[in-house]
Amino acid sequence: MASDLEIAQKVSLKPIMEIGADLGIPAEAIIPYGHYKAKVDLRFLKTLKDRPEGRLILVTATTPTAAGEGKTTNTIGLTQALVKMGKKAMICLREPSLGPCFGVKGGAAGGGWSQVLPMEDINLHFTGDIHAVGTAHNLLAAMLDNHLQQGNALGIDPRTITLRRAMDMNERALRHTVIGLGGKAHGVPRETGFDITVASEVMAILCLAEDLMDLKERLGRIVVGLNFKGEYVTAADLKAHGAMASLLKEAINPNLVQTIEHVPAFVHGGPFANIAHGTNSLVATRAALKLADYAVVEAGFASDLGAEKFMDIACLYGRFSPSAVVLVTTVRALKLHGGAPKDQLGTPDPDALRRGLPNLEAHLDNLNNFGVPVVVALNRFSSDSDEELALVREAAASRDARIALSEVWEKGGEGGLDLAREVLAAMDQGSAYRRLYGEHLPLKDKIGTIVTRVYGAEGVDFIPSAAAKLEELEQRGYGTLPVCMAKTQMSLTDDASKKGRPRGFRVTVREVRLSAGAGFVVAICGDIMTMPGLPKSPAAERIDIDSEGNITGLF
Repeated sequence: MASDLEIAQKVSLKPIMEIGADLGIPAEAIIPYGHYKAKVDLRFLKTLKDRPEGRLILVTATTPTAAGEGKTTNTIGLTQALVKMGKKAMICLREPSLGPCFGVKGGAAGGGWSQVLPMEDINLHFTGDIHAVGTAHNLLAAMLDNHLQQGNALGIDPRTITLRRAMDMNERALRHTVIGLGGKAHGVPRETGFDITVASEVMAILCLAEDLMDLKERLGRIVVGLNFKGEYVTAADLKAHGAMASLLKEAINPNLVQTIEHVPAFVHGGPFANIAHGTNSLVATRAALKLADYAVVEAGFASDLGAEKFMDIACLYGRFSPSAVVLVTTVRALKLHGGAPKDQLGTPDPDALRRGLPNLEAHLDNLNNFGVPVVVALNRFSSDSDEELALVREAAASRDARIALSEVWEKGGEGGLDLAREVLAAMDQGSAYRRLYGEHLPLKDKIGTIVTRVYGAEGVDFIPSAAAKLEELEQRGYGTLPVCMAKTQMSLTDDASKKGRPRGFRVTVREVRLSAGAGFVVAICGDIMTMPGLPKSPAAERIDIDSEGNITGLF
């Protein structure tokens, strides 16, 4: 069987100018990065503001296995199927981070005959957006430490600095560091650390900003610490936000590529959903809604993370809402939740599947909170038995959800036609979108609402410092902000080892961070890390390149 990379390398791509022309984008608004990828000038996209908007389809998933359940693949395959049916549709995806590409997952541009291309470029550097985010973040960090060194005119208390540094790699050794050692000439010694770039507030700001000036203003609101009077010190106070925005001048323009079947796709922005808000830029989504009749958007990880944040954060700031939600699942993942060993997920086991079906039911119940019709996409593997497929269908029917088999990995858009028909039928039902909580609910209660109504916990516990931080944020006027939960993606709980649909548990919030520029409060739960580590056998060991520049081993 050919690998994803081998399939991708067989495809003849259209010049990116043709893809843009098919969308009605004039040549002068397309900024090529080679022959097959480009940025679209944000100034052109702003001229579309009076156009009617298309309909938005959100793709999410049940709790995944380590390798994911084909959410990106199904996002791409569904959109290709809509185009096969004569619909004008396009895709919005996040840019892959180098951390997971070289870590657990390998490539992250879809799979089989449902990929965005050129997949090697998209997975490795792409147009440099993530590097620009990391550089802007680290410029602020450098200016902060330089300010301390040069007399500290703002009276910043080094003990209160919350800004860390960022790099786009899984590097556990940099989670906790000490800087400024070596004597007076080398800076002020203090403890700090690194976050992965996709967890940086700068990345969140890039993905939530409306335009370049909104981006600059949001960057200026980043809180870096407190002064000795107890007042917040911001990037604007350090006069860093103008230079930071200058570094992101090109990065804010969305990236245009194509699928294997030449369907247009925006791949732009890359916040993780387990430690950030987990969806592509609002600029890209708004543009897609103006340029196409259907925009298909993916939210990271499962409904308890990506979908909840999409509904409560992205929709709030984007001023849009989905007309339908696609919930991707697999028999294999549900058997894992039912206790089947990892090395036997390809063996029929209806009993394990029955035990794991409550996980699917939990995610259907979660999505019902938001009032949007749901379609289950059952991502089919050749090892799935007819009995197992029937059991999943019954579980979806028990929650009044539509369901369709998806074979988009093997067949591309052709394999997603049944799914596309179900999605179109679901949209005809109408949507009654609603957020999970109101803006004036206290921050603790917002967190409690997510934990009980989405995760299924009995309640939430706050360690004293986290509770004190929430009280402080309320007092400083940040209580109306939405909450961005940071927790494991491997469980509905904050404990990655608990599979299925756990009951009788509580969630612990151990740290609270303010992302004033992005416009949300981050609640960090359990032992989730904002700087992941590489596994024992990282994917980087299998990635190689030959003398002709051909890459191998990337999924």
